[in-house]
Amino acid sequence: MSATSSTYSPANPESVFTYGAPQLKFGHGASDEIGYDLSLTGAKRVLVVTDPGVASTGHPQRVADQMGQFAIEAVVFDGAHVEPTDESLQHAVDWAREHGPWDAIVAVGGGSSIDTAKAVNLLTTNPGGLMDYINKPVGEGRAPVNPLNPLVAVPTTTGTGAESTTICVLDVLELKVKTGISHARLRPTMAVVDPALTRTQPAGVTAASGMDILCHALESYTARPYTTFEHKRPEERVPYCGANPIADMWSEKAMTLLAGSFRTAVRHGEDEDARGAMAMAATFAGMGFGNAGVHIPHANAYPIAGRVKDFHPKDYPADEPMVPHGMSVALTAPEAFRFTFDADPERHLRAARLLDPRAEQPDDPAEFLPTVLTALMRDIDIPGGIGAVGYDEGDVPDLVDGTMKQQRLLATAPKDVTEDDVAGIFRRSLSLW
Repeated sequence: MSATSSTYSPANPESVFTYGAPQLKFGHGASDEIGYDLSLTGAKRVLVVTDPGVASTGHPQRVADQMGQFAIEAVVFDGAHVEPTDESLQHAVDWAREHGPWDAIVAVGGGSSIDTAKAVNLLTTNPGGLMDYINKPVGEGRAPVNPLNPLVAVPTTTGTGAESTTICVLDVLELKVKTGISHARLRPTMAVVDPALTRTQPAGVTAASGMDILCHALESYTARPYTTFEHKRPEERVPYCGANPIADMWSEKAMTLLAGSFRTAVRHGEDEDARGAMAMAATFAGMGFGNAGVHIPHANAYPIAGRVKDFHPKDYPADEPMVPHGMSVALTAPEAFRFTFDADPERHLRAARLLDPRAEQPDDPAEFLPTVLTALMRDIDIPGGIGAVGYDEGDVPDLVDGTMKQQRLLATAPKDVTEDDVAGIFRRSLSLW
């Protein structure tokens, strides 16, 4: 791990990092084997969680139907909400409780379906409600007291990495804030990544979710090194432990895959090689950030998505405004990485070279990674800043307030982050070009 000029100087530095990942089955046709995989757990009754859009492709019902040959009854719930809210998750939990019990859960869809399945799994096996488990300071941040059921995550979008992580993300509508639930038991038991399922993903979704992959890899790669934290007792260890050699390996490989496939996957969705590379990049980035953590762009993304006004992104459902998660992460990323550059210049420069090997480094090295990011965003039609999705100078204080509530994420930033720092990042991100 390279040296860092981070301001963190622990009295008793951490010497241990942790790494966790689900079982992984990857490749064309992998989703045809889920019934067999679940039969090994003894499951007899399985809940399949998806959203209406993915349900319309037929993939979830096909996954459910093939379980029958293994004497497994599979029931499809297609009410997951794109960009989950506390209300939508509660609806899914109530439905699952009414129609249960369940021996296992299968999530077929994007991060929204997988996160919904995580919440359903948690609250059908443990006492209490959503606010008991939502991260502090929004919720109580309690840990589950009972084991969860086996959860198989089957992503149909290439981006969230939710199939690999311990995180469930949601909007708390009354507070207009995006937050999450985080615990090691939420990590899926198995990730089944079948690139064939992503062929129906339109260009706008591919672009936004691909920026989520990219920021997962970049943020975990530039995160605060695990050795800069105070040494923890075993019971204090959390899934996000900081940048470490194993997470670095996954993040570097994800960036390399993105360099060769991202633009092609957006422009030519039928390209199977590009789709496969994006699916693998999403999985690898999930294995990286699911252990190292993410920081400022994701912390900023929560209020950007949670306080949306009247923005309707291309290729997403038009019935209500939204800023898709991957897009909301990207909108302040160039400025966030300009801010973090001095924490570890060489790591930021290496990331820029991995993402665009042909790009020339500008005279000011701090501009290299932001320049690479903005060029990519323009090429794949990501809006050029938070102003392009409806925010203005007057919104900055509320956005800052939402970001500062994400202390679990900001704790992983490679340097201290103040309210003034975040306000500056938001103001400079009103227009990126």
